[in-house]
Amino acid sequence: MIELYYWPTPNGHKITLFLEETGLDYTIKPVDISAGEQFKPDFLAFSPNNRMPAIIDRAPADGGAAISVFESGAILLYLAEKTGRFLPTDLRSRKEVTEWLFWQMAGLGPMAGQNHHFGIYAPEKIPYAIERYVKETNRLYGVLDRRLAGREFIADGYSIADMACYPWIALHERQQQKLEDFPNLKRWFDAIAQRPATVRAYAQASAYAGRATITEESRKILFGQTAQSAAK
Repeated sequence: MIELYYWPTPNGHKITLFLEETGLDYTIKPVDISAGEQFKPDFLAFSPNNRMPAIIDRAPADGGAAISVFESGAILLYLAEKTGRFLPTDLRSRKEVTEWLFWQMAGLGPMAGQNHHFGIYAPEKIPYAIERYVKETNRLYGVLDRRLAGREFIADGYSIADMACYPWIALHERQQQKLEDFPNLKRWFDAIAQRPATVRAYAQASAYAGRATITEESRKILFGQTAQSAAK
């Protein structure tokens, strides 16, 4: 049994995509990030960066004690290795998947996240910041579009690299991007959207729709933490 500590964000969706594709037995433990539940001591015990998702695997492959994993990329790698799925075993193909997984973790996710922040959540709209992150998001879409030229998926087959990238591309409208400008990316996106596991994964989010609202207090929780305040 996998315990998934989850909220319906792009990083949360990555893990439900994998779990629904593989049929692993899992249960969702919601972490309402707008209410500050990610700062609770019991959660920090296994997710020390104050972020979801995180998992606890109650039945690890080695038969030993439960294993916890935090950081969405690390979770995808862990689950892929646990199941032997969506991560090739041959050297060159595995290298490609991990390259693009790390590309998402280091580039697409952080840049699109800043795009969301300055374009939607920031109380003061700063034109330079908005333009900076909209343009960088656009550049990254172009990188992925070129990668997908003549390819069905990011690597040789559907993999954790695709699962990592898809939830961020799913928010293209709020990132001020048009998929029609990136035909290879649009074809890839539409194909993944139609996968039954994708439909099931995103259906999980409906249980939490409307529960999180951005107030001044939640804004402080989400965007105003320091080392001292997070440790309280």
